[in-house]
Amino acid sequence: MVAPLNWGLGHATRCIPIINALIEYDFIPILASDGMALDLLRIEFPELKAIELPSYNIRYSKKGKSLKVKLLIDSPRMLKAIKEEKKLVKKLVAENEIHGIISDNRYGVYNNTIPSVFITHQLNVLSGNTSWFSSKLHQQIIKKFDECWIPDVQHEPSLSGKLGHAKQNDLKLKYLGSLSRFNKADANITNDLMVLLSGPEPQRTILEKKLLEDLNNFKGSIIFVQGVVENVQTKLKRGNMTIFNFMKSGQLEKTINSSHIILSRSGYTTIMDLAKLE
Repeated sequence: MVAPLNWGLGHATRCIPIINALIEYDFIPILASDGMALDLLRIEFPELKAIELPSYNIRYSKKGKSLKVKLLIDSPRMLKAIKEEKKLVKKLVAENEIHGIISDNRYGVYNNTIPSVFITHQLNVLSGNTSWFSSKLHQQIIKKFDECWIPDVQHEPSLSGKLGHAKQNDLKLKYLGSLSRFNKADANITNDLMVLLSGPEPQRTILEKKLLEDLNNFKGSIIFVQGVVENVQTKLKRGNMTIFNFMKSGQLEKTINSSHIILSRSGYTTIMDLAKLE
């Protein structure tokens, strides 16, 4: 079972190379998530079984200074979802003959009877003056798993920096190196600018509206990917701008390789992708 968190699309997309590797080694992955993360994996792997897990329903605040308070208010609902998914996973393991679990930041997706792995690039959760507490809390959760996989290199220079490298810990860690579903290709530059959006609401929508307004004065061709996964891909032409709701991996790889500038709110997975594509 491969279970990424539905918090933007990055957790799901960085699981794509892991799913492909499992298939290559004759495992049969079962996909488990919720929302757009699960929708994306269903589109990428229509032949694989997909199971919906309880939603953490994570949303950002409209203003950054209110984020901690918003997450604190939402925490009881999130804890309830974690409890529900833990119960569901126990049932799924028994019914589907699952031999292992790979959880990308889903805290309740593990089982004591089979190997369970947790993927994160945040051994340290940097939350300002509460960083020591949030990091300690996160590491206690990671200890419930048999091993923690970090999508980065162990030594500097690294991509995750302080986030993925804890000075003192007793965790069973494995550094996987950078994970990306893309490959660098020599391509003709056909797009002056590519906008690539993702991330939790309402911030994704706020940024999209601002960029659509500001880019009216941009001189050059623009590809705008909203990062909204739906059943059908849409394409809208607006002046010098072509707007897609989402792109599958192959099209996205080709478009990034053929774009002069990438404009995005970069989560960690985007950083890994851009590093791979140079």
